Amino acid sequence: MKKISLLIVTICSVLAFGQKISDYKYIAIPAKFSTFKKEDYGLGEMLTKTLRSKNYTVIPADKLQWPAEAQSNPCNVLTADVVNDSGLLRNKVVLQFKDCNDKVISSTKGSSNIKEYREGFQDALKQTFASISPASPINRIAEPHSAVQEVAVTAQLVEVPDQSAVKFSNGKTDLQKVLIDASQFILVGNNSSSPFATFKATTKNDLFRVKLQNGESTLGYYENGNIVIEMPHGNGSYTKEIFLKK
Repeated sequence: MKKISLLIVTICSVLAFGQKISDYKYIAIPAKFSTFKKEDYGLGEMLTKTLRSKNYTVIPADKLQWPAEAQSNPCNVLTADVVNDSGLLRNKVVLQFKDCNDKVISSTKGSSNIKEYREGFQDALKQTFASISPASPINRIAEPHSAVQEVAVTAQLVEVPDQSAVKFSNGKTDLQKVLIDASQFILVGNNSSSPFATFKATTKNDLFRVKLQNGESTLGYYENGNIVIEMPHGNGSYTKEIFLKK
């Protein structure tokens, strides 16, 4: 039976500070979209295929699986999300892209009156693809912190004896940074029997593989003398948590 669909596309948010999707080379797509709890109806595969056809490099949301170029500058990566925005009569989605500061730079709605979930959601998502121009990436610099300064900090850490631990705080938790050896250190609370986080050096002087107290793995780095940890969440997203040097 031939189906006729009513398609409504609304571009809700244009770009902040001149940013465009096409400015980016890498697009991270989570393994599962948080608002599609049981099934994503092939939306992730459909989005991946479309982005690749427009010359984007699609990477997983897990930053430990990112290529070295993306790990060294996460601000060259956008994170895509497909949000289930359905009502009673139509299958609707919102295609969002966020930058490294978790700011939405593009949000586009698509709507279809096809009742079947798989066909209807795919139909709605297809309408949002008009908002995606082919990739024409520019190099975006992460928030200011120089490699020279960070190398100097790393060298300083090697020389600091264990008994003179440096203190850091995120405003809620006070931690001490304790050097284990030349390639790793820990952040630990004053009254804790286990480290809050363990940092191990990577091939880049300013980037660390981090194992959190709950066993999860992520990335950490120095920024203006402070320590930044990319804190993972269950839906595959990350937030930036800054521990200021006291």
